[in-house]
Amino acid sequence: MEREALKAQLKKQIVEFLNLMQVKPEEIKDDEPLFGEGLGLDSIDSIELIVLLNREYGIDIKDPKEGRKVLVDVNTMVDYIEAHRTK
Repeated sequence: MEREALKAQLKKQIVEFLNLMQVKPEEIKDDEPLFGEGLGLDSIDSIELIVLLNREYGIDIKDPKEGRKVLVDVNTMVDYIEAHRTK
């Protein structure tokens, strides 16, 4: 899948999986932090994102430190998906 298409798909999945009805996928910036000041996600959302990566891309993140490196922003998640996807 082409990188821009993967970004668009991932943003749509983030909105759907996390039930972010107040956010449109196209409003999420590629380099906007997902947690804290950026999109404002919390630790429960991080678990949901790890489930999303597993279910949709076959990526299994078990180490919380690895999760923190992956779940930074859309660009970082896409880089990780491109390198590790099994689906």
